[in-house]
Amino acid sequence: MTIQQVLLLLLLWMWLPHPCHTEMLFRRTPDLRPKSFGGRVAGNDGKAIHRQKRGWMWNQFFLLEEYTGSDYQYVGKLHSDQDKGDGSLKYILSGDGAGTLFIIDEKTGDIHATRRIDREEKAFYTLRAQAINRRTLRPVEPESEFVIKIHDINDNEPTFPEEIYTASVPEMSVVGTSVVQVTATDADDPSYGNSARVIYSILQGQPYFSVEPETGIIRTALPNMNRENREQYQVVIQAKDMGGQMGGLSGTTTVNITLTDVNDNPPRFPQSTIHLRIPESSPVGTAIGSVKATDADTGKNAEVEYRIIDGDGTDMFDIVTQKDTQEGIITVRKPLDYETRRLYTLKVEAENTHVDPRFYYLGPFKDTTIVKISVEDVDEPPIFSRSSYLFEVHEDIELGTIIGTVMARDPDSASSPIRFSLDRHTDLDRIFNIHSGNGSIYTSKPLDREISQWHNLSVIAAEINNPKDTTRVPVYVRILDVNDNAPQFAVFYDTFVCENARAGQLIQTISAVDKDDPLGGQKFFFSLAAVNPNFTVQDNEDNTARILTRRNGFSRHEISTYLLPVVISDNDYPIQSSTGTLTIRVCACDSRGNMQSCNAEALLLPAGLSTGALVAILLCIIILLVIVVLFAALKRQRKKEPLILSKEDIRDNIVSYNDEGGGEEDTQAFDIGTLRNPAAIEDKKLRRDIIPETLFVPRRTPSAPDNTDVRDFINQRLKEHDTDPSAPPYDSLATYAYEGNDSIAESLSSLESGTTEGDQNYDYLREWGPRFNKLAEMYGGGESDKDTS
Repeated sequence: MTIQQVLLLLLLWMWLPHPCHTEMLFRRTPDLRPKSFGGRVAGNDGKAIHRQKRGWMWNQFFLLEEYTGSDYQYVGKLHSDQDKGDGSLKYILSGDGAGTLFIIDEKTGDIHATRRIDREEKAFYTLRAQAINRRTLRPVEPESEFVIKIHDINDNEPTFPEEIYTASVPEMSVVGTSVVQVTATDADDPSYGNSARVIYSILQGQPYFSVEPETGIIRTALPNMNRENREQYQVVIQAKDMGGQMGGLSGTTTVNITLTDVNDNPPRFPQSTIHLRIPESSPVGTAIGSVKATDADTGKNAEVEYRIIDGDGTDMFDIVTQKDTQEGIITVRKPLDYETRRLYTLKVEAENTHVDPRFYYLGPFKDTTIVKISVEDVDEPPIFSRSSYLFEVHEDIELGTIIGTVMARDPDSASSPIRFSLDRHTDLDRIFNIHSGNGSIYTSKPLDREISQWHNLSVIAAEINNPKDTTRVPVYVRILDVNDNAPQFAVFYDTFVCENARAGQLIQTISAVDKDDPLGGQKFFFSLAAVNPNFTVQDNEDNTARILTRRNGFSRHEISTYLLPVVISDNDYPIQSSTGTLTIRVCACDSRGNMQSCNAEALLLPAGLSTGALVAILLCIIILLVIVVLFAALKRQRKKEPLILSKEDIRDNIVSYNDEGGGEEDTQAFDIGTLRNPAAIEDKKLRRDIIPETLFVPRRTPSAPDNTDVRDFINQRLKEHDTDPSAPPYDSLATYAYEGNDSIAESLSSLESGTTEGDQNYDYLREWGPRFNKLAEMYGGGESDKDTS
């Protein structure tokens, strides 16, 4: 018999209905049989009360789950020893599922299950049974409780809480290192058979990992698994019930395992020698290039620190580790000079910053490389011998005197000649100049310390062969003081002396200032230029002096003002002195010496004009000025003469106006040629007699038709002038001499006629129509008046 046949027979046997021989015989036990739970109890009346033992005993009923038969599943039988088989007893069932899930035969006491029962939903049911007499409906047996327990079958496979697990384990781990534990659950009854006993096995992931059958712990199965070779693994775990035996149900899950990195790889430079180049003009801090050591590890295990450990350029260059790229950036530490040294050699070391002691045996976690740096020659600008220059010179030197010399050289091997110049922005007054060949600075204008004590110049040095490369250096010129200024009065003194002054009275204290600044400080001496009988000077020897009177009494009527020359001199070399004149007025003072009046004319002319009189005189002057201005304005105005002097002054084609015009040669001031030829193009011409403020595009006006009336033509032109924005806002008189075309009377002018006015007959004017009625009245009336007279 094959395994499949055996399994099939086993399943058929499990699903067949098995009557449970659990018939409960409810026997009546004689009362005389003593039991451990029965006894004699004294009542309140002193009589003995005997507790009667029940006539049936209960055991558990057992029912197999997942019954698939067509009939009701038989559970068991209730029976009382009072049942004589005559149908006089009635069995009643109550409790969990009574009447729905479980039914009972009232006569026989047989219990059946009406549908399939799943133990995983409920493992047991508690019911109560009772037997009563059908006729009296009295209990024959007391109500008793019993349990129907559901027997489990293996109908649930083990399940994992997650379909996919994620786990990690460090690389290079030893065999047996725990990775993760997976646990499957089985809904079957663990206390009945092996339906819930789960055994774990590995379906995929060997030989790298293994699993413990009982616990589900996954462990490493190979030593020294290297992340750099393979990082991801997928392991499939199976959980099988029935203790893993044949016929058990199973479930699977997937575990994705990642090898985490450890520092088991040292850094390595890809090249043993690295060549870099840099121009000699690169400033300090310039990045020359980078070096990088590769590390197969990741994260902090791949972090590298770079340093220069040896070489002839350790003091000329630095190396900085860049954390984000793990590169070593080499920078300039000191200025480079191609003419001094052209090649530098550095030994650079790269070392891991986080070393795992467990892997010291794999070797030193550092590496070295040689970096050779070549300095390239560039055309450098000149270099001054100093970073700045300070020259001191006295202010009294002669023009053209050399105050100092700046020196510069070409640092290149070619040693090109140098040309010097001054930045004129630092010497706007052109006080100094420089010799372009040797750098000597000399004066071109006089110096004056009192105007400017310091001069800050900027000297430019450039190569003759390459003038674009220049270098600047500051030059500070300090002007030293020379005693070339005489002392003067500190302020203007308004000095007066009272008429009642006495001899020796102090009238003024004076002081002096000097623009010079001697080293020993200022010292002034005061004296009179000549002996004065009225005043004297007393030096206080503290750069001040007192002016004193030498006599009693002064009169402002005799002399109102005195001039007192005072000589002020200093003590520097050469001695400078000046004479300052004090103006002393004689004033009237009160008894306390307070000035009251210093004007001598005030005594001679005590009476004067009052304030009201002065105001009246001023108003008269203003009125006269206004009258003169109005008269002049009125005189400038001209009275315009009328165009026609009188109504009686009527003549042919003679118009009087005040526009003088430009003469016969002025042919562009007014163009009246278009009036004589209406077919001419109406080009707008600008006036030549005024300057137009704005220019407008001339517009063309339609030419008048041949039969246009003169009045309509003139109105049309007048309207164009009124609406023309380019027409100037001034009065202008234009004369129109056009009479129209195709007139039956032709010209009315008498200028070309050889007859006199008296010989003319104007009666035909009435025949020309209403247009000439006015002329007929004017000329016809005149003839009548003449004949009448």
